[in-house]
Amino acid sequence: MNSIFLEQEETRSKDELKQELDSLEIQLFRMQENIKEIAKHADVISIDQTKENDWVVIYAWKEEATCQLMLHNCERPYRGKWNSAIEAEYKDGGNLHIADIKGEENRGYGTILMKHLKDVAREDNVQYITGDIVKRDFDHVDRLKHFYSKHYFDVKIDHQEQCGEIIWNDG
Repeated sequence: MNSIFLEQEETRSKDELKQELDSLEIQLFRMQENIKEIAKHADVISIDQTKENDWVVIYAWKEEATCQLMLHNCERPYRGKWNSAIEAEYKDGGNLHIADIKGEENRGYGTILMKHLKDVAREDNVQYITGDIVKRDFDHVDRLKHFYSKHYFDVKIDHQEQCGEIIWNDG
């Protein structure tokens, strides 16, 4: 694998490498500025990288019964809007119930947010993350099943009734 990586590195021109470095430098500068702005209104949870190596800031708004994790891509300045978010509610019985996942698709944002939602659950001593698959989800139910299965959720779907449930157990 290292030889393949080295071959790829050697085939890139100096201009391509400079362009990548310039892009990274801009993202890091924006990240610094974005974190300052986001921290005025929310708790900054982490920074991470997408599958395309874009830097993102993960931040949260937590209240007594709700938790919203949001992600902002540092390709752009923060103007008060997130690129993706997971809304969840703390339920009786010690679980965190996903109410909705919103945002840009196929960028890896959901995967990053799910990783951090599991971290929040662990920090809050919550053993289960649950969620419902509802009728409006059935135009993309296969994608949802793949996503949740990839993140080690037990996924049960009733295609006839067009409903389902997901459960993640940290136990």
